Amino acid sequence: MKPIPPFVMIPFQRFKSFVLTSLLLAFGTAGAREQADFDGYLFAYFEGSGDKMLQEQLRFGVSVDARDWVALNDNRPILDSADISKTGGIRDPHILRGEDGETFYIVATDMFTHKNGWGSNPGIVMLKSDDLIHWDHAIVDFRKEFPEHFGNVHWVWAPQTIYDPDEKRYMVYFTIRHEGMDNLDLYRAYANDDFTGFVSEPTLLFRAKYGSIDGDIVFKDGLYHLFYKGNTKDEHGREFENGIQQATSKSLDGPWEEDFKYLDAYAGHPTVVEGSSVFKLNNEDTYVLMYDLYSSGRYEFQTSKDLFTFTRKPESFTKNFNPRHGSVIGITKEEARALDKRWGGVPEELLSK
Repeated sequence: MKPIPPFVMIPFQRFKSFVLTSLLLAFGTAGAREQADFDGYLFAYFEGSGDKMLQEQLRFGVSVDARDWVALNDNRPILDSADISKTGGIRDPHILRGEDGETFYIVATDMFTHKNGWGSNPGIVMLKSDDLIHWDHAIVDFRKEFPEHFGNVHWVWAPQTIYDPDEKRYMVYFTIRHEGMDNLDLYRAYANDDFTGFVSEPTLLFRAKYGSIDGDIVFKDGLYHLFYKGNTKDEHGREFENGIQQATSKSLDGPWEEDFKYLDAYAGHPTVVEGSSVFKLNNEDTYVLMYDLYSSGRYEFQTSKDLFTFTRKPESFTKNFNPRHGSVIGITKEEARALDKRWGGVPEELLSK
């Protein structure tokens, strides 16, 4: 096949830009994303089984229906953590499709617990790609980058990214704990244009009454839903219940209103969950709340139409890998074929024209 001449491609790109702009005006940024026609799903995760020295590395899985999953690259890492992180390990990868529909962002905890333990970690890893195959990376060491207010940072956990239409920038948010303090608070910072660092030092985004980890923000119908692992404590400060909760706000600037309700089916039971992540099913008005049952070696989900009320009975994924705290985006057949060409493992249904 001959390449398309430039005089053909230029009008197409203008037409594409016109269509995208029209969608943004008609539906808003979230509405335009919801109109996208995706054919499958991509799961970014780190592994919870096998060689412990290889678990804390980025892996990909693919699905046609978001229930039955297969690992790419025979469940081997798609990137070596030693090449992209300071510690040699990454956890909690969050993947986001950018507002242009063609750029992808991953942020992850820079931590190698199987080598260095849980003592502390310095910061996060930031990655950017225009094809899901080749990734530029950067390391953000909070102690070095922001010594005045974060020189004593103990943990920087579970970063995620969301586009802020008011600031017209990507907001990266994460849980912070400082040395000698018990607070587990959610902080945020805006990424620079290259997605290699922040334009200014992090600021407080949300302080839950009893602390929070694993924040995950989803925008729907003019409201931001912040999901996180929270807990409840008695008058003596002893925790007696934990699970997935949410707070809501009309703005990323807050104020955030906690409802203190538990959304997962395991709250109040010995089984514990964390690492919740919410994604919308392709071409449906259904949202999936998935979470990591880290002490049980399971990964399950519940669904919702409104992000307030979720099905009570948890369901299990079918998969040939053991994911830990990951995230999911929709992908096209073209993207699925590119992933298969590079790593293999994509279901045949996504490879057909």
